[in-house]
Amino acid sequence: MTAGADVKGGADGKPGADADAARGTTAASEHEPRRHPDHSRPPTATPRRPMPWAMAGGVAAGAAEPLPALTSPLADAVGRTLAVPLTALTDLPSFDTSAMDGWAVAGPGPWRLPEDADQGIVAGQAGDDALRDGHAVPIATGARIPAGATAVLRSEHGRTSGNELHTTRRTAQGQDIRPRGQECRRDDELLPAGTLITPAVLGLAAAAGHDELPVTARPRVLIVVLGDELVHEGLPQDGRIRDALGPMLAPWLRALGAEAIETVRLGDDADALHDALAATDADLVITTGGTASGPRDHLHPTLRRLDAELLVDGVAVRPGHPMLLARLTPERHLVGLPGNPLAAVAGLLTLAEPLLRGLSGRAAPSLRRAALSGPVPSHPTDTRLVPVVLRGGDGARPLRFHGPAMLRGLAAADAIAVIPPGGSTARGRVALLDLPWTATGGGVG
Repeated sequence: MTAGADVKGGADGKPGADADAARGTTAASEHEPRRHPDHSRPPTATPRRPMPWAMAGGVAAGAAEPLPALTSPLADAVGRTLAVPLTALTDLPSFDTSAMDGWAVAGPGPWRLPEDADQGIVAGQAGDDALRDGHAVPIATGARIPAGATAVLRSEHGRTSGNELHTTRRTAQGQDIRPRGQECRRDDELLPAGTLITPAVLGLAAAAGHDELPVTARPRVLIVVLGDELVHEGLPQDGRIRDALGPMLAPWLRALGAEAIETVRLGDDADALHDALAATDADLVITTGGTASGPRDHLHPTLRRLDAELLVDGVAVRPGHPMLLARLTPERHLVGLPGNPLAAVAGLLTLAEPLLRGLSGRAAPSLRRAALSGPVPSHPTDTRLVPVVLRGGDGARPLRFHGPAMLRGLAAADAIAVIPPGGSTARGRVALLDLPWTATGGGVG
């Protein structure tokens, strides 16, 4: 989950307010930067206030239209999104079936059994012979109920004596029979468009008669890792540091339903960055580092050179406040993540996940909440994102290692707690952002 579900708020960025209010044109225009005709340097206007965290998630979620639909075989549909509602192609079940192993019986007992003790109805048989009143026939779970049957007597509730069947319990009309159409009728809508296709959704689609599904195309993402200071294998040395984001981003994006088409590693080279962004046809570009205004931070000048539209330029969140979102063309976007690893993850949760959900046509899920089991210092003006572990009745326990450059806390985390600006959060209930590998809900956006 990420910024922009039901925790989106107003200008204070607090969880619990309505997300759509954060996407209003008046609020967005107040924070939207203006492009400057001189691409070589930033505008000289008064520095802008960072956008509230919840508002940034709302802007990201509404920045892109869903990608076109395509038809996918069931085997390839998991992780995609339903482009149209899932409807039933048949009644479920498509005929009256036995819910238990036992006997199909007609009328009150005792009942006469077939002369052939092995005669019975198993799953997959047509069962065309009608059952006469006062008769019974062995039947297996899932088998078709014969015409004339009034109930199923469970194996443990019956006893046989010769070719007679007696019940040890009263048998009610229709007992242990799953009637045709109990779960749905043909043409019923089972799930709305925008539903994430999970293995359970896949099973429902198959049971309802589908061999393929209309789905939204997977967003295609180019990852651009920036920085002369990075080494990409072995131990850090000579003042350089190991790249932690390059290995992490592609599988994280795949877990969000996107296709990471390539990871490009560039130094601090403005022309190389410009050429990479200008050449790609990816739906989304994610860059790491270079989002600040230092002498070797080339992302902002490059975006001006490309005449990109900045939608979010700085977010009031810790860690990760220098993150940004830009529109390269009407169909292509860029999310700039800070270079520090946990700050970059904050950018993924705040901007990339809601944008990917918008491209996939998925709605924002509701966020669960939990009580913090220990105090977490809040920031007076910024939202804080803190890794936590969940321990049943003990609530959410904040983890120690949550500095912008640290991944140790995240690696042990079950979720990310959203700490609103200002005030004490000791023993308070806060919204939780699920991580893709632990998600039970979804994201913010």
